[in-house]
Amino acid sequence: MVFKVLPVTGEQPELLGAAVTLGDRYTKRLGLLTPPAYRKYADDGGLLVAMEGEELVGYALFGLPKRQQHVRLVHLCVAEERRGCGIAGLLIAELRHRQAHRLGIRARCRRDYGLSAMWSGLGFVPKGEGVGRGGDKETLDTWWLDLGHDDLFTEAQSEALLVVTVDDTVFSGLRGAGAERAVDEAQALEAGWLADLVELAYTPQLLLDVREVEDREERHHRRAGLSLLRALRPDAAAVSGRQRELTAAVGKELSDVPLDGELVARLRYVAETSCAGLQVLVTRDPGLMQLAEIAWNVARVKVVSPAMVTLHVDELRQAQVYRPADLMGTVFSSEDVVPGSEEGLTAFFGQAGGDSGVAFAERLKGLTREGVLWRRELLRDGEGRPVALYAWALDGRILMVPILRTASHPLEESLARQLLFMLKRLGRERGAQAVRISDPFLSPAAMAAAGADGFNEDENGVTALLVDVCGTAEAVSVTAGDIAARLGGVEARLDAHASPEIASVAERVWWPAKLVDTALPSFIAPIRPRWSTELFNVPAMLVPRDDVLGISREHVYYRTSGHRGESVPARILWYVSGGGAGQQGKMVIGCSRLDEVVIDEPETLFTRFEHLGVYGLPEVRRTADGSGKVMALRFSDTEIFPAQVAHARLTTLARGLGLPLSLQQLSKISNALFQAVYEEGHRKT
Repeated sequence: MVFKVLPVTGEQPELLGAAVTLGDRYTKRLGLLTPPAYRKYADDGGLLVAMEGEELVGYALFGLPKRQQHVRLVHLCVAEERRGCGIAGLLIAELRHRQAHRLGIRARCRRDYGLSAMWSGLGFVPKGEGVGRGGDKETLDTWWLDLGHDDLFTEAQSEALLVVTVDDTVFSGLRGAGAERAVDEAQALEAGWLADLVELAYTPQLLLDVREVEDREERHHRRAGLSLLRALRPDAAAVSGRQRELTAAVGKELSDVPLDGELVARLRYVAETSCAGLQVLVTRDPGLMQLAEIAWNVARVKVVSPAMVTLHVDELRQAQVYRPADLMGTVFSSEDVVPGSEEGLTAFFGQAGGDSGVAFAERLKGLTREGVLWRRELLRDGEGRPVALYAWALDGRILMVPILRTASHPLEESLARQLLFMLKRLGRERGAQAVRISDPFLSPAAMAAAGADGFNEDENGVTALLVDVCGTAEAVSVTAGDIAARLGGVEARLDAHASPEIASVAERVWWPAKLVDTALPSFIAPIRPRWSTELFNVPAMLVPRDDVLGISREHVYYRTSGHRGESVPARILWYVSGGGAGQQGKMVIGCSRLDEVVIDEPETLFTRFEHLGVYGLPEVRRTADGSGKVMALRFSDTEIFPAQVAHARLTTLARGLGLPLSLQQLSKISNALFQAVYEEGHRKT
């Protein structure tokens, strides 16, 4: 049988009449709807019909409210003799496709019709209930099909140590239903001391279970409690596929377990938890506990009791795969490598020459068996593909990195450079004085980036010093020499007469060192909040930044072409100027290395630096002054200060040094003021 779904308008009387005729066959359940009403819906774009050849075998009638962003499904009707052929699914799929810009599809259906399996099979979830208008005041369930649009809170990062899903046996206990012991055990998950450690979440299967509660008051009581948990929206197609895998495993390994509705619901909890990106499902259901081994082997979901969560938060944290932390405000994310997943990474990061396949996986696994507590971290791109892998631990004052890999990717070189900068920042935050990468099989991109970033090769791998001094060339040199001596090496000494070029190289190689008594000049540049957000993600964006821009360590900013003593190399402080309503501003947020200053026609500069900047060509043109030319500032290695320096504090620092301060345009400042602002931005108290 071949079915085709078509839209129908009021100008197609034969198809419109056929839809009315089919609907009239089922008025007992659909309710009486007059032909003019059908025509009005059709004229408004609200009628889809399913055809088998020339015969109309089903239709979807729906409204498109102008003041609301959802589809209101009025009728979903399939001829009785064609039910079970997937026609309803075809109609809903076409409706989803045509109305994809709306938030979702809402339908209302009498509870006593017993159609919950049909609605859930189509991807709908119960979102509430009301009382019908008929004389019997029968309960009407509201069913909702989400069309996948994120709201402001969808991707809100959890600050908890562990996010877990709960099933109905735990949720009912949280709401005070069940035996005293069950309630106590469940409610222990809400203890105050766990508030910052564990966040509870629910998946669509819990909505279905709550719907099945017979007592209306109890249903309302439980639905009210859902707002206290994080709502997860796993992809329905992915959930169905994972559930099939779980069902097949149960049939193979637990042949004595009946494949009934209860089992389907239990497996659905596991599948939804897995596809939501979590790895811990909390339950008091013995039947679900019986499936724990299969849940882990097939879906990498740990099925545990509430007591297990409260007793072993830290251990369970290690099993949490999906703890995405956006990388530089982009869709790239980081997560821990979970034990047991090492073999799956060999295709991306195994290298030739004795470190491919099993050898690489075993070396990665071996880090979990050593006495050192290694952190193994994986970076993924926006499509979930692994793009970088590294492991690290702090050994005294050295950040040790035994594995550092990048996978083949269009942004591999940028990722490698960004990764090295991340490791340096990580080491600095933890008080390390050096970063040592001992991976004998560094990817070519990582090796090239290390060479450009001041890492020196020795018998232990490649090492970079972290000289956390903002001071004179003598002070920086002494600290660098002391660190190098402890590592068995010797570092060059600099003095105040070092050229700007030498001083700039020293600041890059010994990052985060800042030499303030050399000829390396300093500038301060005002930047509007909008451009600061897009360039630096400060103030933070609500949506991800462009990947190329966000991952890069090099950027460009435009200003009028008039010279203000600019020279390169130099340092530059970024002052976010006052913004409009709701925008943060009037603060120094960080500093960068100024690498190039170019004055030219807007079109020429835009063509050259388009991949590094956030201005479009019209905005670059508007920046031009009377000469018709624009100045481009190319800068790199932006360091965002842990504490922004507010305008009042900035002016106080300048006044205390007896120095002038202009924040209206790019201006040269003394290195003494740069040092004062830099130290203020890193002040810990």
